Amino acid sequence: MQEPETRRPPAHAAWRWALIGLVVAGFAAAFGYVGGWLAPGRLTPKRIVDALQANGGEHPGYRRNHAKGMCVTGRFESNGSLATYSTAPLFGPGSSTPVVGRLAIPGGNPYAADSSIPIRSFALRFDLADGEQWRTGMNAMPVFPVSTAKAFYDLQVATHPDPATGKPDPAKPKAFFAAHPETAAFLAWVKTARPSASYVTETYESINAFYLRDAAGERHAVRWKAVPEQPPAGDGGPAAGDPDFLAADLAKRLGEGPLRWHLRMVFAADGDPVDDATKVWPDDRQTVDAGTIVIDHMEAQDDGPCRDVNYDPTILPRGIEVSGDPLLVARSAAYADSYLRRTSEEGHLPGTASPKENHP
Repeated sequence: MQEPETRRPPAHAAWRWALIGLVVAGFAAAFGYVGGWLAPGRLTPKRIVDALQANGGEHPGYRRNHAKGMCVTGRFESNGSLATYSTAPLFGPGSSTPVVGRLAIPGGNPYAADSSIPIRSFALRFDLADGEQWRTGMNAMPVFPVSTAKAFYDLQVATHPDPATGKPDPAKPKAFFAAHPETAAFLAWVKTARPSASYVTETYESINAFYLRDAAGERHAVRWKAVPEQPPAGDGGPAAGDPDFLAADLAKRLGEGPLRWHLRMVFAADGDPVDDATKVWPDDRQTVDAGTIVIDHMEAQDDGPCRDVNYDPTILPRGIEVSGDPLLVARSAAYADSYLRRTSEEGHLPGTASPKENHP
């Protein structure tokens, strides 16, 4: 018997498979470059997170930054004022959107005293009715020290504690700041910054710029801030030496009723930088109050609803878009690396660590 004839694919099919192969190879190369696999000397998310971990110490199961915090929940009540500028459904008149948030202090040490760092953070996930989400991480400071991921990495290296003293070598941060004049605005703020006595009285800022897109397709560059209704209290110092006074204060205030912040959108004017987080916009910029963030419940982060949330600032609903700020891409990649690490570690599982610990 004759051997059956081998069927050859039609010429157009061969070209189709070749084209698919080229596309796949292109994507693989792109991911390899972004991940650093094809460029060993290139800065990668892993190196950034490694640097954060070196400064914060080994704490399995915790976030590599903002390791100490509390989960909070509530809602965002829109007043409709921003609907003209963005098609995001949560800005519609009368819209109420559930939020899962996290109040925290920077740093990778979950046991740090609340008074040790003069910065507070507020992260939020807005869960829209149509399944979309908006995630944002804000800080109680007006400006970021650096404008690129490389500079951020170098800053972590410069402030790495000396094993002999447990503190950074003063000469290294000094040299870093001298080589980075863009840090001037942040350093000027640090000179007057004081640790606050409450999460609740802080104003939290996006620092990075984003775009709102309206129904006509026009983009509007903005930064946003959450401004508290609650007046400041006390002198900003720790309460009776309690290293965890922020959680105690939060519980006390929530026991008296819901807490509220106004979500205000600040619009860039012509010439304002939208890709540089070290630059502050003038105070006279157009501002729109979009509604109220209402927080009415708190839980420990070990098993609270914020535990497994990655507050990636590039997860946005339609009507909000990323700007060209290079820090946004770097934040997204580093957050993903940190998330994968902590959720795969034994310390992340309930019951695997001492009751003292607060898990991410």
